[in-house]
Parts: sequence; structure tokens; C-alpha cells
Amino acid sequence: MHNVLIPKNYEHEKICLEHYFEVCHHHRHGCTQRAGLTSNDNRYSYFLILNLRTVREINLIVIHCSATCEDRPFTGQALEVAHRLRGFDDTGYHFYVRRDGQILTTRPVERVGAHARGYNAHSIGICYEGGLDHYGNPKDTRTEWQRHSLRVLVRALLMDYPDARIVGHRDLSPDLNGNGEVEPMEWTKRCPCFEMKREIW
Repeated sequence: MHNVLIPKNYEHEKICLEHYFEVCHHHRHGCTQRAGLTSNDNRYSYFLILNLRTVREINLIVIHCSATCEDRPFTGQALEVAHRLRGFDDTGYHFYVRRDGQILTTRPVERVGAHARGYNAHSIGICYEGGLDHYGNPKDTRTEWQRHSLRVLVRALLMDYPDARIVGHRDLSPDLNGNGEVEPMEWTKRCPCFEMKREIW
């Protein structure tokens, strides 16, 4: 499990993203020095996200929540233990976004995940910490840091998988009435507890 540090600077986000995409492009073409990439720079963490191309065909990026209360920390280690207790060989998600915005790489992208039954073979799973209020009711509990990190991570993945569709776990529920849209009454679960269509990635 690796921590990926996200610079918390909204004002320069667009500039940062453009620069990190350039870093990744240069690295893949053998021009690391031109990109100014060093292991002591926070930009190196972005490279860890961006340099993720795998032989798997990826057509979905699935967003999840950990289904834990917003006022109770749920670490990456706790997530792994919970998944192993369910019989998984490791954390089922590929990335885990903590409340402070840290991105944990919890499963290699080249490995098929265990997060969306029937869709794992060609998807990448991202989970954010939270999803329940103090009383255990579904709620969008994302902090500003989490929103920022999710946006950066998804954009980075779309650099490699531009045709991938971004969905919430609940959006993969069966379309029972066959109208082409999965509606709230058809959800098999509430995860990730926010409306994906309203997000700007």
C-alpha cells in the first residue's frame, strides 16, 4: 500500500494538472529529465498515479464509499482487514481516498479488482473514506480534500483510459424496468452516496 500525496492548492490546480500530465508524457517517451521529475518532489506522487497503464482493457471507473461513519476514522489497514475477513485476497479497490485527501494505492491496477460483481474484469475501483453520517445513514461525506483528490485521480486515469465511463457503484444496479436508466428505486445499494451525473471530472 502506497501513499500518494496531493498538493492541496486549489488555486493552481489546473496548472498543476497540466504540468503533471506533461511529466507523465515525457517519462513515457524517455525524457524524464526534461520533465523535471525527481523522487523528492511531490510531483513524483502524481507520476505514480499517471503511469498506470495496464494490459487490461478498462471501460469503467467505479466510485465507491467505505460505508463508514463520517466521524470515525477508517484507515487503509482497517479496510484491508475488512476485505480479507470477507474472503478477499487483498483490498478489493485499487485506490482509497482518505478524509485528508491522501490517496492510497491499495491494489495494482493491472490486477482485477473485487469491488463490483460482474464488472471487475474491465474496471478500476476507487473508494473514498466515509459515506455514512454520524447515525449510520447514507450521506455524501466527502471533504473538500477528498473531492479534490478524487477529481485529480479520475482525470489522471482518463489520460490512459479516455473511453472509460465513470459510474457510482449503485449505477451498476439492474435496470429493472428497462427504460435505459437506473433509478433510485432500482438501486441495490446507495454507494457512493452522491449523484455521479452532477460531478465535473
